[in-house]
Amino acid sequence: MGMVETGDDAPDFTAPIANGDIEPFTLSEHLGESPIVLAFFPGAFTSVCTEEMCTFRDEMAQFNDVGATVYGLSVDTPFSLNEFRDQYDLQFGIVSDHAKEIIDAYDVEMDFADMGYYGVAKRSVFVVDADGEITYSWVSDDPGVEPDYEAVEAAAEEAAR
Repeated sequence: MGMVETGDDAPDFTAPIANGDIEPFTLSEHLGESPIVLAFFPGAFTSVCTEEMCTFRDEMAQFNDVGATVYGLSVDTPFSLNEFRDQYDLQFGIVSDHAKEIIDAYDVEMDFADMGYYGVAKRSVFVVDADGEITYSWVSDDPGVEPDYEAVEAAAEEAAR
């Protein structure tokens, strides 16, 4: 599987979502909430990820205005993700890709080899429209870089039309 690109169908997945509770989440069943912003991040509670998820939290109004729904994704357990949501008052659900199937399907897997930590999500953002098509994709090989939030908002607004 190569990189998922703009214009591709978003790979479907089912995984637990941390939303205060823990329940199964299947992407294709949520396309009615489109546009959907999938924000992959390497690890809960790490500084840049916290910064990023808090920025998404603070920008939620803009996404809500265009009817977009934001979901975080990481390979953390759903239990730690609920803890992360509580601690930072995040208003959106975070999908737990504990089985590492989603990062594989989206080809956004990376390793922190120097830490001996393998198979985490690259920091990346995909916008999925009502047809399940990816209309925007951004993938960083540098975990220290945050996405261009304005570009993501513009893409979500575009996909909402």
